[in-house]
Amino acid sequence: MPTTVDAMGFARRGEEGPAVVALGGGHGLSATLRALRHVTHRLTAVVTVADDGGSSGRLRDEFDCLPPGDLRMALASLCDESEWGLTWRDVLQHRFTGKGELDNHALGNLLILSLWQLLGDELSGLDWVGRLLGIRGRVIPMSVQPLVIEADVVDGPFRRHAVGQVSVATALGRLEDVRVVPEDAQAHPAALAAIDEADWVVLGPGSWFTSVLPHLLLPSLRESLVSTKAKIAVVLNLSAQRGETDGMNPADHLLAMARYAPNLNVDIVIADPSTVDDVDQLERVAALMGAQVFLRQVRTGNGSAEHDALRLAAAFRDAFDHVLGDVSDSNETSS
Repeated sequence: MPTTVDAMGFARRGEEGPAVVALGGGHGLSATLRALRHVTHRLTAVVTVADDGGSSGRLRDEFDCLPPGDLRMALASLCDESEWGLTWRDVLQHRFTGKGELDNHALGNLLILSLWQLLGDELSGLDWVGRLLGIRGRVIPMSVQPLVIEADVVDGPFRRHAVGQVSVATALGRLEDVRVVPEDAQAHPAALAAIDEADWVVLGPGSWFTSVLPHLLLPSLRESLVSTKAKIAVVLNLSAQRGETDGMNPADHLLAMARYAPNLNVDIVIADPSTVDDVDQLERVAALMGAQVFLRQVRTGNGSAEHDALRLAAAFRDAFDHVLGDVSDSNETSS
């Protein structure tokens, strides 16, 4: 069967690609999805639902709904790269500017909310938007109800309590005892099913305490990630985030993950070499979680703190093959 390529020149693996679940939110998850779509079409995004700022926060407060913004961004990242898909992506991402109630609302947020109200089911509404965009894959909220992120912020001798995603993300100081409320919130059953059936699970990059770690703070989701037979990859950020991760190096990001999910086994950690000052330290911490460090240039060519979709796609492809190659070699040795 002849090999076909996608619009970016990558081998199109289609349904033959691995089943991958990517967890996160916001721009970090979007970067992961834009890369993974070149590796497989069997792709599921599990998205945080704790946003309380901007258009999402306003809709969440007024309609007591899941915040739609991060879900919208994930859908837009998976759109079909045809004129149809790209046009509807731009419509979905369009923000109104004005002096009234619609100012700064993203049209896609309103569209998603409309479908939720019409259909009475969040997942069905997201599936309908996915059909409009021609996405390959699926977007699922991490929980069946909106969540609140809380944390203690330590700044020298001072300690204060931060409530809400915006407050935690912009806090100046060291974050401790990060948690989601309600603590007994249930993960979305479709998210748990996707993780159970996955070949790979990807965590990161993104706002570490407000987009990445919330998946490990929700007990039922954490248990699913700990018990899954899927391989787990972690993608590290390209820079510290002001407030949220000030002063944290790459190894610190992994230590934070291990602190909130000590039983989580990670197979590979992908990092850009320009961000790692102490490779030995990162490798030691990664090894404690069962992981290898995979250093690859994944930053955009202009040097900004953004992941390049094609470079990250190549890193995923090579990392997946590397881990599976190690497993194959281990099986041959044991036999």
